[in-house]
Amino acid sequence: MHSGTQFTQGLRLAMNSSPAWTVEAVRQARYHVVSSDHLFSQDNPALLTGCPDASLRAGERRLLVIDQNVDTLYGSQIREFFAFHDIGTTVLPLRADETVKQWDAVSQVVDAMNDFGIDRRREPVLAIGGGVLTDVVGFAASIYRRGTPYIRIPTTLIGLVDAGIGVKTGVNYASGKNRLGTYAPAVATFLDRSFLRSLDPRHLSNGLAEILKMALIRSEELFTLLETHGSAVHADRFQGTTADLARAADGIIAESIHLMLEELQPNLWESSLERCVDYGHTFSPTIEMHALPELLHGEAVVIDMALTTALATLRGDVTEAQADRIFAVIQALGLPLWNDALDDTALLGNALQDTVRHRDGLQRLPLPLGIGRHRFVNDVVPSELRKAASLLRRCAQDTVSSFVSAESLVRA
Repeated sequence: MHSGTQFTQGLRLAMNSSPAWTVEAVRQARYHVVSSDHLFSQDNPALLTGCPDASLRAGERRLLVIDQNVDTLYGSQIREFFAFHDIGTTVLPLRADETVKQWDAVSQVVDAMNDFGIDRRREPVLAIGGGVLTDVVGFAASIYRRGTPYIRIPTTLIGLVDAGIGVKTGVNYASGKNRLGTYAPAVATFLDRSFLRSLDPRHLSNGLAEILKMALIRSEELFTLLETHGSAVHADRFQGTTADLARAADGIIAESIHLMLEELQPNLWESSLERCVDYGHTFSPTIEMHALPELLHGEAVVIDMALTTALATLRGDVTEAQADRIFAVIQALGLPLWNDALDDTALLGNALQDTVRHRDGLQRLPLPLGIGRHRFVNDVVPSELRKAASLLRRCAQDTVSSFVSAESLVRA
């Protein structure tokens, strides 16, 4: 035994009146984000060999959890791909939308993993679907036998640029958004833009909200891309049917993913609670759950961004001309500026209080500085929220060009 305090490979033993140990360890994470269109074409080897940590070989088997809607559209092609490459599959089609993002869905996946008799070291579960599906499967995998590897294949735009590339999993609990969850990176995420060709326009807009978030807080260049090409790329479903549309779609998706990963990588476990990627996620969880199923996730996020843009305009951090541009892009991307939940001052106040609780006693509220930059504030008060909501309501009722003077509301 050592006397005093020693440090050997992260283990300290203190000998005073009785022994006490301190264990220090670093949690290493390694995961891959691989882009490959037409992933389930039989001549595309990306899913087999495209990720060094998740290769697939003939004679192996996999459990596939697939969104029911995706299974209807692509299930036959997916099954034929695995059969062609002599990979045995068990398929669990799962309904996956925000109204059923609950523990029961997790339990279904856990039951399927248990019945499959999964080898937790060598048989990663494949999650094929939107952000809700990948969240549910990721959570189930993270708790089954204290951690089972999984692979994400997002089929929605919000999955490609947001839900599919981070490390958080989760489901809703009671009235709380993602109250149950874990930090559990997938071994790999495969991004296949060809899935977007069958996506409903509203769900494309839903994903564009998260792209717009990264533009407003990190990149005026990305914002300009959205302002110039966003509507056309949306109409083209990101398929790149012309050279110009292909360049724009490639630039929008690649830049938004890069910016997101650049923010996430040094803070995967959220040891720092000042996260600019929380922009649009202060009021939106409460608004989304309050309005469920009226609003999609991205729609709630963009309403939060519109409200906080109005708030930043009142504070002089965003000019009226910049706010005009932001609101015009929101509308051009098919996203809402307003929801009647914003009329409920108590609801917004409760949302802010809930944010303070899970951000360790401070608001840590990211607000835009112009377009492409941000700052954090801790001093937002209910009266400001009322004025910001009033400003936003007028903007939503009128045309963007008749944007109400922020100065007149400050004096009110």
